[in-house]
Amino acid sequence: MIEPPMIAPDEVPRTARGTNLYIADINLQRLLERRAAGELQRHEDRLADFGAWAGGPLDEQAEYTDRYANPRHTPQPYGPNGHQGAPIVFNPRYVECHADAYARGAVGLPYQKGASGRHMACFTMGYLLSQADVSIHCPVTMTGAVAHVLNTVAPDDLRQRFLPDLTRMDGRALSGGTWATELHGGSDVGATTTRAVKTDEGWALHGLKWFTSNAGSGLALATARPAGAPAGGKGLGCYLVPSHLEDGQPNAYSVRRLKEKVGTRGLATAELDLNGATAFEVAGPGEGLKVMMAALEYSRIHNAVASAGLLRRAFVESLGWSAHRAAFGQTVIHYPMVQDQLLDMQMELEAAVALSFESVFAFDALATGDSDPEQGGDWLRLVTALAKYRTADQAVKACRHAVEMVGGNGYTEEFPTARLYRDCLVTAVWEGPANIQALELLRLVTGKRPGDQIFLGRVGAALSDLPPQAGDTADLLEGALEECRAALSHLRRNPDQAPRHGRRLLDLLSDTLATALLCEEAVADLKLGDRRKLLVANRFAARVLAHHNPIATEMEPALAAFEDVILYQPVE
Repeated sequence: MIEPPMIAPDEVPRTARGTNLYIADINLQRLLERRAAGELQRHEDRLADFGAWAGGPLDEQAEYTDRYANPRHTPQPYGPNGHQGAPIVFNPRYVECHADAYARGAVGLPYQKGASGRHMACFTMGYLLSQADVSIHCPVTMTGAVAHVLNTVAPDDLRQRFLPDLTRMDGRALSGGTWATELHGGSDVGATTTRAVKTDEGWALHGLKWFTSNAGSGLALATARPAGAPAGGKGLGCYLVPSHLEDGQPNAYSVRRLKEKVGTRGLATAELDLNGATAFEVAGPGEGLKVMMAALEYSRIHNAVASAGLLRRAFVESLGWSAHRAAFGQTVIHYPMVQDQLLDMQMELEAAVALSFESVFAFDALATGDSDPEQGGDWLRLVTALAKYRTADQAVKACRHAVEMVGGNGYTEEFPTARLYRDCLVTAVWEGPANIQALELLRLVTGKRPGDQIFLGRVGAALSDLPPQAGDTADLLEGALEECRAALSHLRRNPDQAPRHGRRLLDLLSDTLATALLCEEAVADLKLGDRRKLLVANRFAARVLAHHNPIATEMEPALAAFEDVILYQPVE
């Protein structure tokens, strides 16, 4: 039996704190070199500077804010316009770091003079931000989403008036919010009850927004229904709501209370009463929901890279602990079970980076006209749904494993793994949980859109490029592709069964695409004489693709007897 080589502690940082999160990430750099070489050359120095800041001052601030300086709000007496305006009080260091993220280009880079219009660097900064402070990455995400909507679909007067305030890089940029969730609706945005009333200045919004992250934002997109508009999503407009009016007075909305959350505690998330808040129409009924969904789609890409970033931090902390912690006579990293667990974490990390950045590259290709608007748009929606789901699911698992790897210390707030585990939970529900992603997937592969054929073609191309040395991985990927083809064909013929199989299809397609993307990277590296990525792809295929339950035509017996099983009733 060949023993793996010994790893000296000085080869591995003890923790991510104090490291350059970009320079240390060889896997990320190689992917960007291969898929976005021009953009990387344009922004590499900026990304390296951002990585040093994220691994140092930002991470230090995040720990302090999370433990000792959460945002606070004390409602004032209730008056005729709701709770009277009491400011949200933030940790000044959080405010400084939040502003610094914009000054470093996390939102504004694509909008500067001479820029390419691509967002790769911004999404990469999001990936780095999440490794240090998801509580700042979240508002950066929403600010980017509002800027994207203003830039692409807003009327010219709104774009010219408000977009510069979101994209400036002098440390004074406004941050954004997306106000869609209401008490009764959750992900059912079409059930919005907020009313939009026409005024001389624009519109006035009346209602309650139930879960508004970045409650201190300067500009927010909000859904509302004008008088006479139809019910459901078709009756919604999308409106831009500034925090302050032109004369400097606060807009007419107030914080009912701040949410007490499991994680992302540095971020103020509120219930907001809209008391006739002045707003400007971005899109009226018939288009309003589509505009809000465009903002949420942008955020879902950020959600995917955030999850990949959390996986990266979980892996780095686990690797550092195991390389420096001695137990029973040797460092923990030399125990076979620990090595097995580290390799599993690393392969899932690399799959998450490949999958999340596939959505980044698809976004940029569509934004710059490098892909067909119809097919490129379908691919973007499809890969984003798959990436958002799978990376979030794996991030939660990886952060739990990081706590377990460190052990009792990892369960204490003195170690980053505790905050990491609490913060990672937001990625599964942020901008739609798994069931919502499954519904999006089904719309693309069983409805009028040809997403199924686009997916099969993409994976098929990766499979056809595999060399003979891929061995079992090629067979596993071919088998998974055939399973995808059979499942998609069955659901095309039987669309009434699609809702029952949405989650299984989400698993099958996301696992298959992740394998295909790892294989593409492996082929590129093999041409350079490096088979390391092939080893990762082989392990991933063997551990992930070999364990799928096929999508059956007959209903599973326990599901057929769902009510009796759930309610502990006898079943004959």
